[in-house]
Amino acid sequence: MKPNSRSFDAIIVGGGPAGCTAAILLAQAGWSIALIEKHVFPRRKVCGECIAATNLPLLDALGVGDAFNAIAGPELRTAELFVGEHTLQAALPPLEDLRHRWGRALGREHLDTLLLQRAVQAGATIWQPWTVKRIERMEGDESGHACDVLNVESGESERLSAPILIAAHGSWELDPAIEHARRPPRNSDLFAFKGTFRNTRLTPGVLPVLAFAGGYGGMVLGDHGLTTLAFCIRRDALRVARDRHPGMKAAEAAQAYVKEQCRGVRDAMDGAQLDAPWLAVGPIKPGIRKPWRGHGHFAVGNVAGEAHPILGEGISMAMQSAWLLCERLLADSAGLRTPSPCPELMESVGNDYMKRWRNAFASRIRLAAIYAHLAMRPRRAAVLLPLLQQWPGLLTLGARAGGKVRQVVQIPEATAIPN
Repeated sequence: MKPNSRSFDAIIVGGGPAGCTAAILLAQAGWSIALIEKHVFPRRKVCGECIAATNLPLLDALGVGDAFNAIAGPELRTAELFVGEHTLQAALPPLEDLRHRWGRALGREHLDTLLLQRAVQAGATIWQPWTVKRIERMEGDESGHACDVLNVESGESERLSAPILIAAHGSWELDPAIEHARRPPRNSDLFAFKGTFRNTRLTPGVLPVLAFAGGYGGMVLGDHGLTTLAFCIRRDALRVARDRHPGMKAAEAAQAYVKEQCRGVRDAMDGAQLDAPWLAVGPIKPGIRKPWRGHGHFAVGNVAGEAHPILGEGISMAMQSAWLLCERLLADSAGLRTPSPCPELMESVGNDYMKRWRNAFASRIRLAAIYAHLAMRPRRAAVLLPLLQQWPGLLTLGARAGGKVRQVVQIPEATAIPN
């Protein structure tokens, strides 16, 4: 699609949950929005696909709650830990919201499409499939950002401009507004894999966490009776897996390695059939980055900061960070929706957003790193196993500490959009 307008209040790079949440909230408030997405939807993506209960009120408020409820998988009420030959089970903590007590799972090909369609309905202008090739800061009467975008199918190029730029793309993608230095490969680099299967033996409503030497992961039963197996594995462990299973593709060798290490995975996958090709991405880069980059340049989702996926909080952090940013932008909408916003106002908004972001997510990212490194070293963590077997409720506490029921965003009842 080739829109006519070239000047906007804000440009959003990335059409996933973070980018679309920001596009919907700003567009329905009257902002002119350009949302740039390089992939054609629907498209699958490496993701655990768990959507915590804290996000369900957000989906209602964004206008896609009913559509989500119609196709998402069963309510996730139980956590399991698959480690070696052991399987531990505990209750997941429920949300206090009586309408949305438990999280559910939905494939990204469905979730992202629902949100993008809603962004169009809200009035955002969608550039798809287009990609950003270069970003320049503008000075003078119309300060802000100029984005050179390219149609990935036709090769056609355009220049868009806006005083506000919101980065919402994947963390593994290079940011065109920042110079990047290549880092040499490391044994500790994490690669993420995702497979979608039919006819698994995974119990509906159960959310297993996998712990194995050199990696961690999870499984979930989502929409259309499909089970997602997603895991991260270190470069050195992946090398071991490929050595043990010569002739296999990387994903197949990695899956075989995980099965060898986790009896729970072997049992759940017995008789299962792969429904769609394996997906892979990496190296992933968990950590805290820059939610506010100065001069009207913001970041939401993984590009702002990324937790190790062991928590299954990626979608939560994406949507909630976008909501926090938009709340702050809309609070000073009159001063920001000008060709050249006051630098002092922009700085104040940016610093306030960064403070709110860190208060909401920094501890979650640090805790996820602790969980991930314990899971990747099951021998060292073996001392905890008797404790967990004696008190499985510690898994419930761990899920609560990881943010499963922390409502970062408070949504007034009147905010909900009719679905």
